[in-house]
Amino acid sequence: MRAKRVEGRKVRYAAVAGGWISQEHFMPAVKNTDNSELTALVTGDPHKAEALKDEFGLERTYDYDDFDELLSEADVDAVYIATPNWLHTRYAVPALEAGVHVLLEKPMAVGEADCKKIMAAAEKSGAKLMIAYRLQFEPATLSVLERVRSGEIGEARLFTSTFTQPVRPENHRAKHGFDAGPAYDMGPYPINACRHLFEAEPLEVSATATRNVGWGLRDLDDTISVTLRFPEDRLASFVVSYTLGMQDEYRITGTEGTIAVEPAYMFDVALGYDLVRGQARRRVAFPETDQFGGETQYFSNCILHDLAPEPDGEEGWCDVRVIEAIRRALETGRAQALEPYTRRRRVEPSQVVELDPVRRAPERLVDAAAPTSA
Repeated sequence: MRAKRVEGRKVRYAAVAGGWISQEHFMPAVKNTDNSELTALVTGDPHKAEALKDEFGLERTYDYDDFDELLSEADVDAVYIATPNWLHTRYAVPALEAGVHVLLEKPMAVGEADCKKIMAAAEKSGAKLMIAYRLQFEPATLSVLERVRSGEIGEARLFTSTFTQPVRPENHRAKHGFDAGPAYDMGPYPINACRHLFEAEPLEVSATATRNVGWGLRDLDDTISVTLRFPEDRLASFVVSYTLGMQDEYRITGTEGTIAVEPAYMFDVALGYDLVRGQARRRVAFPETDQFGGETQYFSNCILHDLAPEPDGEEGWCDVRVIEAIRRALETGRAQALEPYTRRRRVEPSQVVELDPVRRAPERLVDAAAPTSA
């Protein structure tokens, strides 16, 4: 099966899963672009299907059991997959094999083998695959990257980050162990950030974890501390947690200065950073942008003009192989070596997409809820 060709001026999307991230962020964001439209929804909830079809003016809704039917329809060019992590492969592979383009939420998959299955399916059909790293199109994030690459803080040597949130015990992220826990759900953010800021892949992974038994999470290391060793003895360390108060920051330290980014990873907020050189400190602020609309507009442009998207499947796999090394480090209590690897591409500051923010009121969520109790 060859990749679908878009006949009109807009890429027609189906959202696969109608949970919080789809309803409150992706589905409204599609209307904020000038090259994309939402035509269908896949959900196992009939009430949700009816309500969201009316609200967003969808042409069709499908049950998960009818996913193959959706892939054969002429009115869908691409799918946005926002199912729980362990279900990504189940929907990404058949979509790509059918020539349908795929915007896939991170983490790409649970396990390296599934990442490679997804990449192979994209390679075979020629359908576009992009992992939804929305920050790779966000202006503050790309400004930090540009400053580090230009040498404004000297040689970047140390990365530190804290990314924590109090997750509700009833949320699906809290019920499926490591595969849905903070390493897979939140870990891609600091991992992706330090990989690009150092422009390298880590060589060694160490990790320790704790459990807050009073929080109510089942069979889950809810707080994980990770150290990554990069070539030239550069270090990255971060903590991710489901049972601590909201914290969202990273700091990149070089031989001549520091950039401290806070907030760093979240959406629906303006991001910015402090640039420190010696005794001089300067705050660099950016307006809030629609991060979901930005990544969708970029991906649709790649589909319409036959461009290779970045971040692609290789990018998703690079983060997953680190997360799987974290799993092994926790299981064995020993540092895990990674084979040296050179990423073929890196995010570029020119990828920035700035769209005015768009919001859908949280109280309009249909049979869905945000994961945090904050």
